[in-house]
Amino acid sequence: MSDVTDSETSVTENPTTELGTEVIEGTETVPTTSSLEEEGEIAADYIEELLDITDLDGDIEIDTRGGRAYVSVNSSEDTNLRVLAKPETVNALQDLTRIAVQTKTGSFSRLILDVGGSRETRAAELTILVDKAVERIEAGAESAALPAMSSYERKLVHDIVAERGFVSESEGEGRDRHTVISRA
Repeated sequence: MSDVTDSETSVTENPTTELGTEVIEGTETVPTTSSLEEEGEIAADYIEELLDITDLDGDIEIDTRGGRAYVSVNSSEDTNLRVLAKPETVNALQDLTRIAVQTKTGSFSRLILDVGGSRETRAAELTILVDKAVERIEAGAESAALPAMSSYERKLVHDIVAERGFVSESEGEGRDRHTVISRA
């Protein structure tokens, strides 16, 4: 076990998992950049094979940020890739890709898959949804509940709400989990 210490934080590399993780004092275990890159490579291979099987063209990009691997599939040409860019399809492909990564690494994956800019489109939709909820609160409502959504989407909503100067919390269980916004 190797220790890296700076003046504020002690970080310990955990060699017990196939993908390396860092343990930062007082926080949960987070993947290392190299493990996220490996996770992205495995996911990209899986998606590339899927594209080959379905005879679709797409360019795959891998990025790491915020403790997650991001895999984006885009096409510069007008292809049928938009068939895979529907939100439900992207979520299903993301789940399958996470399972493929977990099977290879033995570690849970939190990777995010984007097909044809679908995540950016969804983030814009969520911004509009939050803005409408904020308008209801400013018009006198005590709070505003949003529809159920994935944990990733709720995280985006929490960030947008905080930027607007309001507070939010997730309520409900499983597929019914949703975000409620109120004044700070």
